[in-house]
Order: sequence, then structure tokens, then C-alpha cells
Amino acid sequence: MADNEQNSAQEKTEQPTQRRLDKAREEGKTVTSKEMYVCASIIMMLIYMYFIAFNYKEIMASWKSIFYLIEGVKYGASPLIALGNVIKKIIIFTLIIGVPAFILTIFTQMLVGGITFSFKTIEWKNNRLSPISWFKRVFSMKGLVELGKSILKVILLFGAGFYVIYKDTTKIRQVSTETFENALVTSSSFFPNLLITLIIILLLIAILDWSWQRYSFLKELRMNRQDLKDESKETEGSPEVKAKIRKLQYETVRKAVKQAESIQDVKDASAIIVNPTHFAIALKYDVGSLGAPKVLAMGRGKIAEKIIEKGKDEKIYIFRHKLLARALFYTSELGQEISDKLYTAVAIALAYIYKINNGEDIVEPEIDIPSDLKFNEDGTVNEK
Repeated sequence: MADNEQNSAQEKTEQPTQRRLDKAREEGKTVTSKEMYVCASIIMMLIYMYFIAFNYKEIMASWKSIFYLIEGVKYGASPLIALGNVIKKIIIFTLIIGVPAFILTIFTQMLVGGITFSFKTIEWKNNRLSPISWFKRVFSMKGLVELGKSILKVILLFGAGFYVIYKDTTKIRQVSTETFENALVTSSSFFPNLLITLIIILLLIAILDWSWQRYSFLKELRMNRQDLKDESKETEGSPEVKAKIRKLQYETVRKAVKQAESIQDVKDASAIIVNPTHFAIALKYDVGSLGAPKVLAMGRGKIAEKIIEKGKDEKIYIFRHKLLARALFYTSELGQEISDKLYTAVAIALAYIYKINNGEDIVEPEIDIPSDLKFNEDGTVNEK
């Protein structure tokens, strides 16, 4: 509780980390600017104006053909064919206008803040119906900026538009007295000027709006020192866990070094228990001694191979028993006696090896391993 109060009391002055930005994108939050869309739409309108002005004859002829097709029904033409042709032309016109507009919208958002999609943005939120929340949004700093931006737009756009129209008043009056084709040509001479002027003003407003939206977005995602610490714990783990991991890594390396050094002691071993190449444990036992067998060398993988190779060079008997080798490896320490749970199993194995070394020809005995010492290769207990 105290930590939460302290965290909320801290001022958020740190820039958001990449992880926090990525998390915001996953939630559908990104920088966006309505003014950029308006500016892009005006640009597309200018392109359409030029396109229509230079291709108006073909466009008018195509639209006239639609009415001819409908008129042909009176003279016996199939209404379904006529309707199909009309729908086909309407779809073509719609695609000509809609596809570039759609591409421009996607491209604009990619430039502004990137494309994101998240179902969280369309989830129902009860606070949207709250009058208090509405007042907070309207009378917040963001609401005041939006109001100022709207006032600035009206003043600049109205002033610039009035100036351009006033300058071309004569041409505008001519439009009402000309044919449709000539009116399009006349309009194309002054209307683009109006659009270009509006585009320049809108572009300036859009840049200002995008800068503000980006600043607000990053400010909303700012973090305090405690947030940075919490994120570090989530991504890299707490210091205590990292310390334990480092300790385990150190112990693993230390054991590996000791196992590698123990290969030199294989020459004094009485027997080597293997599995058959993955694990190798060199045991020493003096017949008649009171103590239990000791582990002189042990290892797995490459170290096991070197122990076996060393044992062959020293003419030491190598006894293969998968479960016994694993049990010795996972329950023994270098230089220490074997586990008391393995006394019987190891005694049977050593007795067999002793007789073999004395030239006796006997059958290899069956050795039972306690169920809780039947390990898999990864050290987990085999419960079968």
C-alpha cells in the first residue's frame, strides 16, 4: 500500500522505454492526427479535380452510357443486363475514387504513428457514459488545445479562402454563364489555387497538431523511477533471483572444472560405472576396509568419454549399468562416499567386478536400484 502511494506521488519525468511503447501499441495506442487526414484528403481532392478536368469528356461519355443502357429497356433490352452494366460502371467509379483514398489514408497513418490493431480499443467502457468523465475530457488541457486549434483553423482557412476567391471574383462570375465543359476548364484555372493555399495552411496546422499529439502521447507514457525499477524486474528478474541464477551458474561451472580435474585420479579407481558413454563414475574401494566406496572421478558427455578412455588405458574394469550410473552421478559428490541407499547395489557390482578381475567366469548379476533413485538423463526421477 505504501509502495503504491509512493509510486503515485513520484513525478513522471523519465522518457518511456521501448517496452512501454510496444505495450501501448499492443493496446492500440499510437500517435494520430486528424489534421493530417484532413490535409491528405484535400490533396486527394486536388488530384481528383485535375483528373476530372483533363478526362471530363471520357467521364461524361461513360456516365451518359449508363442512362442509354437504362433507356434501352424500353426497346426490349434485358433489364438484368442493363442493371448489371450499370452496377459494373458504378463499382469501377467507386474503386477509382475509393482505392487511392484508402491507400492514402493508410500511408498517412503509417507516417504519423504507424499501423496498430487491438481489440482493446473497441471494448466497451462504462466511463464513456459518465458526465464527469465527459467534463474532464472537454475542459482538460487536451480539450483546450483542440478548441484553440479549431479557432486557428477557422481564422486561417476562412481568411486565406476569402482572399483567393476575392482575387478571382471575375472568373467565378463567368462560370455561371458558361457551358458545363467550359465551366470545368475555367474552374480548373482558379480552384486549384484555392486548394493549394488551403493545403499549405492545413499542412502547417497538421504539422503543429502532429507535434502536439506526439508530445501528449509520450507525456502520457512517461515513467517515474519506480516504474523503471518495476519494469526492470519484469524483464530481467529481481536482483535476488538474478543472484540465485548467478550462484547456480557458478556452482555448475565449479563442478564442471572439478570433474575435469578428477580425470587424473581415475588411475587409482577400482572400477568405472558407465551408462554406457553419457555418464561415467570412477569408484575406489579397498577390500576389507570399513568405509564405503568413494567417488574419485565423475562426469557426463565429453568428461565421461575421457574417464572411460583413461580407464581403458589403466586397464580398469568398466561396468555398464544405466540406472546405477545415473543414480551415482546425481547422488554423489567428488571425493565423498556414495549414498547409503546405493550400498547394496554398488556392493553387488563391485563383488562381480572383483571376481571378473580374478579370472572367474560368472553371469552378470541383476542389480536393483531404489525407485526414488531411478533417474532420467536430465536428472528427473523416472516414475515408471
